[in-house]
Amino acid sequence: MPWSDLFDDLEAQLAAQEAAELQGEVAEHTRASLGRVRLTERLIADTGAMIRLGLRGGVTVEGTIDEVAQDWLLIREGDAQHGREAFVVLASLLTVQGLSGRSDPGRRSRVQRSLDLRHALRALSRDRALVRVRDVEGGGSVGTIDRVGADHLDLSTHPDDLPRRNRDVHSVVTIPYASLVCVVRS
Repeated sequence: MPWSDLFDDLEAQLAAQEAAELQGEVAEHTRASLGRVRLTERLIADTGAMIRLGLRGGVTVEGTIDEVAQDWLLIREGDAQHGREAFVVLASLLTVQGLSGRSDPGRRSRVQRSLDLRHALRALSRDRALVRVRDVEGGGSVGTIDRVGADHLDLSTHPDDLPRRNRDVHSVVTIPYASLVCVVRS
């Protein structure tokens, strides 16, 4: 074998080895980068996308991602005019179908990420909105959120076709946040 052919062969082997090493490094960097992506960053990147959530208690919520915060997200079920809003506790999330795979660690949702669960629940309480609260066992109650504590809320249950009035309140249910799955605004 001529020397030039031998050197050409060795150069080709070296180039192939360097390419394989580079490809391995790129793959490792990609895996490491993906390992730092948080679910909230993926949800924020897909704001406006249609997803399906599997939640504790056998609850399923399907709709578009409207808002994302550090421990909750807001899903709009149905269209913008006739749809309902589902306030989902991220700790109750079991599965998400429909995410694109993108992530956006730098983007902020319209709601500041610093708004925690209590802040969002207080907003619902202030609105005096009729809500359906679902728990981790699959149970639910309909009523109006009266009080939002540090680790629980009080829901005054009443008929869903009537506004909250003392005379129509059947009971007050105290729900710890640890058992809260989602709150759907009726």
